[in-house]
Amino acid sequence: MARGLKQRIRNGDDILGVSLPSWSTREDFERALNVRDYDFVQADSQHSPHSDDRLVAYCQIAQEFSVPVRYRIRHTREAYLIGRYLDLGPTGIEVPQVEDVATVDEAIDSFYYPPMGMRSFGGANRVGVGERSSWEEYGAWWNDHGVLWCQVESVAAVTSSSELARPGLDCIAFGPTDLTANLYHNPHATLKTLDDCVRYVVDAVEGTDTGVCLRTSFDQKQKYNDLGVNAVLVPAGV
Repeated sequence: MARGLKQRIRNGDDILGVSLPSWSTREDFERALNVRDYDFVQADSQHSPHSDDRLVAYCQIAQEFSVPVRYRIRHTREAYLIGRYLDLGPTGIEVPQVEDVATVDEAIDSFYYPPMGMRSFGGANRVGVGERSSWEEYGAWWNDHGVLWCQVESVAAVTSSSELARPGLDCIAFGPTDLTANLYHNPHATLKTLDDCVRYVVDAVEGTDTGVCLRTSFDQKQKYNDLGVNAVLVPAGV
């Protein structure tokens, strides 16, 4: 790609990703990436088995295809471990169930190298590390290319999205199933549907560098693009 994923999200470009399990083989990648021209692949450890070795192998396969990896960490409270996960090879991190600014600040601090954050230097499996000659060069490159995503999965999180969209947070993503459940259990909320929440967040982040992402099927992509969602994640083979 002529421009990196981070800059394309900031520019509001049309972004399409695909979910591939962490145990995917090279053949699985090839099969999925032959369906469409995806901009990133997603590996998940929140709801799926995970190991460090498997993540390293997954990222190495993705690098063969020159496709960035977004990795969803296991839990909101593991935001302090983001730097360690990044040392294994992902280009992006997604933090699930983000409810407050404090979590976003912790994620930013762990995601970026100084002066933007406090991430520690190290890790032979980091994406792009072999192409940079010094820690200074790598740190500056990473801070311009790494992509940080946070999921909103409740009405409270959605209505806080303008505060969550801080400098350094590249994209607010929806967890549609948990958000739908939260809406069901909050029948008196002003926002009634997933689409109401999408519209709210799109309006809230307007004028910032933070994009909006939704998990959905490919046949729903255009609908949500029209609502202002610029990044869509779809299942493999759909």
